[in-house]
Amino acid sequence: MTTPTPQWEQRIAALWAAIDEYEPEDFRARVGALADELPAGHPVGWFELASANDSTGLGDVAAPLYRKALEAGLTGYRRRRTSVQLGSTLRNLGSLEDSLALLTAERERDPAELDEATAGLSDAVDAFLALTLADAGREREALTLALGALSRHLPRYNRSLTYYAKALSEDMG
Repeated sequence: MTTPTPQWEQRIAALWAAIDEYEPEDFRARVGALADELPAGHPVGWFELASANDSTGLGDVAAPLYRKALEAGLTGYRRRRTSVQLGSTLRNLGSLEDSLALLTAERERDPAELDEATAGLSDAVDAFLALTLADAGREREALTLALGALSRHLPRYNRSLTYYAKALSEDMG
């Protein structure tokens, strides 16, 4: 699989930075034009198309495109982003079990196989998994995940919040 060129990456990043300047249809068309510059069936192209549809309110269109990106061999940072975004989309579409399965599997990935940027999305995985758990009626488990993720970013009280999150988890046991 060929990797998009740095110039292509700059152009897609600039387009995403300007998303609010475009009407949804125009934005999707511009992302589509960039995706068409990649070889047919390229996983990055599927990912960008899925993201453009998702970000402009078309989650039902985005979900199968995310799946195509994964099936085509998407890797690294974008693969983890796909798991987060597809998990969120599935939740929004009411497919809670699919969302739970996807996000739980992503959360359980071996940290040794993740580069720093990809590992940096771990709290996002937890946040969207917490939202899905809450929608599935598992609020206490959701709170445990959310507090655990939050505790890693606080300038103080990290130890206390981590302890309380662990205690909530043990109470569920």
